[in-house]
Amino acid sequence: MDLSIIIVNYNTRELTLEAIQSIYKSMIDYQYEIILVDNHSSDDSVVQFRKHYPDITLIENNENLGFSKANNQGIKVSKGRYVLLLNSDTIVEKDTLQIMLDYMEQHPHVGASGCKVLLPDGSLDQACRRGFPTPSTSFYYMTGLAKLFPKHEKFNRYHYGHLDIDIAHEVDCLVGAFMMVRQEVIEQIGLLDEDFFMYGEDIDWCYRIKEGGWHLSYYPETTITHYKGASSRKKPMKIIYEFHRAMYLFHKKHYQKAYSFFINQFVYIGISLKFCLSVVENQIKVLR
Repeated sequence: MDLSIIIVNYNTRELTLEAIQSIYKSMIDYQYEIILVDNHSSDDSVVQFRKHYPDITLIENNENLGFSKANNQGIKVSKGRYVLLLNSDTIVEKDTLQIMLDYMEQHPHVGASGCKVLLPDGSLDQACRRGFPTPSTSFYYMTGLAKLFPKHEKFNRYHYGHLDIDIAHEVDCLVGAFMMVRQEVIEQIGLLDEDFFMYGEDIDWCYRIKEGGWHLSYYPETTITHYKGASSRKKPMKIIYEFHRAMYLFHKKHYQKAYSFFINQFVYIGISLKFCLSVVENQIKVLR
């Protein structure tokens, strides 16, 4: 088996069915398997999956375990030389899997890769190529300096705004919506960190992959479409909380020991303030 495609579903039945259909339309010379993990959806997702795609491997959970744990369940039973984390709200092009597998085969030093990820309006999902959220990188992004100086490398490390989106380049982080990883890399560095519920686990994994001596590549010779946030729209407060908790967890795990007490406190206060602002903004939207 060449490729194991892991999809986590949580109340995104129609989108997941479309994602799977796009995979089956692929023009691909490699052998692949689809492993679908359902996180206790409240719709009839499981019934429909069994009806339309009885041959895929389906793992049915009795509760919502989150993105990390569910993907880890799929990875544990995967048989492919490569593992692809693929969001349920994505559509792959006919050539996507072939091109990305060819790229990985031709670049043995690359531990993980991602393609160009587009939003439905055709714009780039900037999360598909990121720098690590160091205190300085996060500061430049949060204060708007990155937007003010869009082509300045120092200020645009977070989203690589200074680099051409149509040219392949090495990155710090890929996005969990589409991340192709060598099985041998997973065996070396371990599974996704299950302390992260649904945000930050991809950044943490990328950090550990680079720590392990591997390269991560953004390869824009093919694209996918990402209908972003489809499984998280029904519980906005939960999403806001998990997003900011992931920021805290990542900094504490990877950066706290490297920075002074004052910088760490500045980071944590910044995360807290951003969380409060996000809660207020969300409540205003609800009242409207």
